[in-house]
Amino acid sequence: MKPQKLISIALRSIRRTKLRSTLTALGIIIGVGAVIVMVAIGHGAKSRIEASIKNLGTNMVVITPGAANTGNVSQGAGSFNRLKIEDADKLKRESVQMSDVSPVIMAFGRIRGGNGTNWRCPIYGVDPAYQTIRDWPVAEGQFFDARDLRSRRKVCVLGATVAEQIFGESEALGQEVILRDVPFTVIGVLAAKGQTASGSDQDDLIIAPYTTVQERLAGHQFIAQILGSAASSGDVTAAMAEAKAIMRESHNLSEWEDDDFTVKNQADLADAATGATEVMTILLACIAGISLLVGGIGIMNIMLVSVTERTREIGIRMAIGARPADVLMQFLVEAIVLSVLGGLLGVALGYGGSWLVGKLTGWPTVIDGGTVGLALGFSATVGVFFGWWPARKAAALSPIDALRYE
Repeated sequence: MKPQKLISIALRSIRRTKLRSTLTALGIIIGVGAVIVMVAIGHGAKSRIEASIKNLGTNMVVITPGAANTGNVSQGAGSFNRLKIEDADKLKRESVQMSDVSPVIMAFGRIRGGNGTNWRCPIYGVDPAYQTIRDWPVAEGQFFDARDLRSRRKVCVLGATVAEQIFGESEALGQEVILRDVPFTVIGVLAAKGQTASGSDQDDLIIAPYTTVQERLAGHQFIAQILGSAASSGDVTAAMAEAKAIMRESHNLSEWEDDDFTVKNQADLADAATGATEVMTILLACIAGISLLVGGIGIMNIMLVSVTERTREIGIRMAIGARPADVLMQFLVEAIVLSVLGGLLGVALGYGGSWLVGKLTGWPTVIDGGTVGLALGFSATVGVFFGWWPARKAAALSPIDALRYE
C-alpha cells in the first residue's frame, strides 16, 4: 500500500475519534512543549551568563591573592595577599603577551555629594589601562590619564548607578564628591554595564587613579588584584603562563614552593558559571521527557483498543487480499501520525510557552533548532516504539477469527 494511502487512512481514523485521539496525544503535546520550554530557559540563562562574563572585559587575565594554610588546612583563595604595585609594574615592563596591565586597589566608605546626598559603594584605584581592559566606554566626560596618575590628582569617574543616586537628573561633571572626607572632582561617568552573572551591580562603583587611592584612602601596601589584557583571545593561555612565571619571579618563589597567587581568565569564569546551568537544563529536560514516555504509553493503550474495536475491519481487509504486513503498516503509521501531530502541537506550545515565560518573568529564553528537531524526532520514535506491539497484534489476527468477532 502506498504511503499516501496509509497516511490518509490514519488521518481518517483519527478524525473519527477526535476527542479520544486528542486526549491520547496530550502526553506527547505536553512533553514536547515542556522540553522546549525548559531547554529554552536553560539556554537563555547560559547566554545571559556568557554575555555577562564577556561584559567584564576584553581577553582579560585576572591575578588574585592566593590561599593561606593554617595547620595544613587551606583558608581559601584570597586569604593570603602578597600582591603589590611592584608586581603590576613588573608585569607591565616584562610581559610580551599582555598589551595592558592595571593594579586594582579597593577601598570602601561613605560617599557624599555636594547636595548632601550620601551613598556607600566600593572605590577602585586603577591605572588608565583599566578602561581598555574592561572595555568600558565613558558616557559623559573622560577617563583620567597617565598625568593624573603621576600627579596623584583627586579626580574620579562615577559608575552609572552612583551618578544617578548622588546627582539624579543633575549634571555630574565638574561636581565634587567627598570620598571618606577627601574631596574628588568628577571628570566622567561610565556607560552602564548592568548586573553580573551573580547579580551584583557593575555600575555601583567609583574609579580613581590608584596612586591617589593608595595614598589618600587605602593606607595599605597590598592590592586586591591585577588585571591584564591579552592582545587577542588566542593569546590568553600564553598570557596566563607568562603572568604566572613573572609573578613567581617577583615573589622569589622556589621551584618547590606553591604559587601564592591565582591566575584566571574569562573562560574559567564562564565554564564555572555555565556548568551548573547546563546540568540544570539537562535535568529539567529529562523530567519533561518523562511526559513523552507517558504519552507513548497512552498511544499504545489507545491503539490496542483500536485493534479490538476494528477486528472485523481487519478480517475483511485480509479476506479481500490484504497481507499481514499491510495491516501492520496501517496501524503503525496511524500511531506515528498521532505522535507526530502531537509533536507539532507540542512545538507550537513550546514556542508560545517560552515567549510567555520570557514576557512574564523577564528571563531570556533561547529556542535551539536542534532541540526542536530532537523533540520531534523523539515523538516520532515514541510512535514507532509504542505502536509496534498493537500493530503486530493486528497483523497476527486470523482472518476467519476476525470475521467471526462480535
